[in-house]
Amino acid sequence: MPVIEIDDLADPRLADYAHQTDVALKKARGTEHGLYLAESLLVFERALRAGHQPRSILSLGGSVDDALAALGDRDIPVFVGPGELLESLTGYVLHRGLIASMHRPELPTVQSLLADATRIVVLENVVDPTNVGAIFRSVAAIGADAVLVTERCSDPFYRRAIRVSMGTVLQVPWTRVGDWASTRSILTNAGFHIAALALTDDAVDLRSFAATAPERVALVLGTEGEGLTIEAIAAADTVVQIPMAHGIDSLNVAATAAVAMYALAG
Repeated sequence: MPVIEIDDLADPRLADYAHQTDVALKKARGTEHGLYLAESLLVFERALRAGHQPRSILSLGGSVDDALAALGDRDIPVFVGPGELLESLTGYVLHRGLIASMHRPELPTVQSLLADATRIVVLENVVDPTNVGAIFRSVAAIGADAVLVTERCSDPFYRRAIRVSMGTVLQVPWTRVGDWASTRSILTNAGFHIAALALTDDAVDLRSFAATAPERVALVLGTEGEGLTIEAIAAADTVVQIPMAHGIDSLNVAATAAVAMYALAG
């Protein structure tokens, strides 16, 4: 594969890195499903192991050998340049040595993700990519089989979500779902008990729910601040809450996800 020294930031082959927004990359011309950026060697290697295809790599000089080793026999261009020049191109410092432009894969169907799953997480309208990334990292570490995200949820392939997740959004199977009527029908037909995390008068204690949890559980978490919508709560088989102390009413959604998954893991 060619190693190309950058001498002209206007080179059209560098367009994927030139102050591109996540939204623009998702709509990149000449791609089937758009692009995303994998930042750091660790994340890039996880993307490759997941079967994702790179389009190019942007690397600091000291990271070229690592990039080439990870690529193996793939014929992918590796652009290299000094840190100041790459910062000028991208708009941020490449602290982690390299960043790769990756083709987004086609998302799987909901049914395919549910087929062999027993624990899944559903994210309704979680808009902060930092929280999305943190939840995916907990899913990978603590143990859930898949993640479903609603249409208004932040894209797990956004650069910040990938970075915060340490690349686990590239490992954990996920896809998008539609409205709650169709989502509830799919989950129920697949044998899932829908457990929504919310503060309602009839909510049951997480410990009590976990003690007798059904075999297949879909754990539903809502957006920062407002929590779950009325439709999500109405679709739930059980509403669950985490007991709080010292007058605190709730945790951050990423922390809530980790606590709830851990309680159900056993």
